[in-house]
Amino acid sequence: MSRPLPSASRDRKRLRAAALLAALLSLSACEGRETPPGPNEPCVGAACGPLQPPDTALEGSVRIATFNVQRLFDTVCDSDACGGSNYEALPTPSEFGLQADRLASAISRLNADVVLLAEVETQASLDALTSRLPRFGYSELGETGAAASVDVAVLSVHPITDVRGHRERTLWRPDGSATRFSRELLEVHLDVDGKKVIVFSAHFRSKSNDDAGRRFAEAVATRDIVAGAAQAAPDALVVLGGDLNDVPGSEPITALERDGALLRVSSDRPASETWTYTYHGDTQAIDHLYLARGGGTYVPGSFRAARDPRGGYGGSDHAAVFADFLPAP
Repeated sequence: MSRPLPSASRDRKRLRAAALLAALLSLSACEGRETPPGPNEPCVGAACGPLQPPDTALEGSVRIATFNVQRLFDTVCDSDACGGSNYEALPTPSEFGLQADRLASAISRLNADVVLLAEVETQASLDALTSRLPRFGYSELGETGAAASVDVAVLSVHPITDVRGHRERTLWRPDGSATRFSRELLEVHLDVDGKKVIVFSAHFRSKSNDDAGRRFAEAVATRDIVAGAAQAAPDALVVLGGDLNDVPGSEPITALERDGALLRVSSDRPASETWTYTYHGDTQAIDHLYLARGGGTYVPGSFRAARDPRGGYGGSDHAAVFADFLPAP
């Protein structure tokens, strides 16, 4: 149980937070330099060498990450058509353990407080991660119930107070036809040291055998749901993240950002730093984090994409992305 801080301690924490925030805000001043800054001048960007994920976050902030772990199938065949060229992979126990080991190690290196996951098949798959990540004492799977489903999930170091799903909502494509979310749109409420945080874990329709109208419908509905949650809880930090399978400027991403209700936090970073997936040599930003306008703020400059040398992360073909947020005072 958290206890209220003495007044003097609260004042010191506010001063430290203000100083750190001012330092982060100053980072933008050196963008576009042709030469690196002086040794005591903070800077990020190409002129300052490669970006490194920050090890520490602004005091009082919450680090939220999203990561498509790429087909974390368990060792049970649910679809009766597994392995080989079939959709459902059937790893041996040793293969499954090695995949979970790699992913857990990668997730741990993000130093995140909350991680939004995509492509987790079952509770057994999620349990394989949580058993290797004891820091994350709370988790939730957005199971659709279909055989060989690749579902979304949430890992958290903070207590989960409520869970809601939205997959049964009727969505409308631009042509007027009805559809539903491809996977669960998982809404998880958290108690972060007495402050309310709401996260949404999403995974929109992929472009394999594309149904662009469905992805657009998912984006429109998600915007309304996330913005509605922020309006219903104006004191809450509300964040959406996931593999949205489209890039900035596309119709679905533009629909999410309509009217400025949701802020794509990577928008303060150059495109060369925000890509998360490579398709036929083309780097694309398809994994995103959004802040709903309301009770929380994004820490400027804190967005990062974590990648291995091949471009993915932890054995996945996707990079992970994360950013720091400040709940409402």
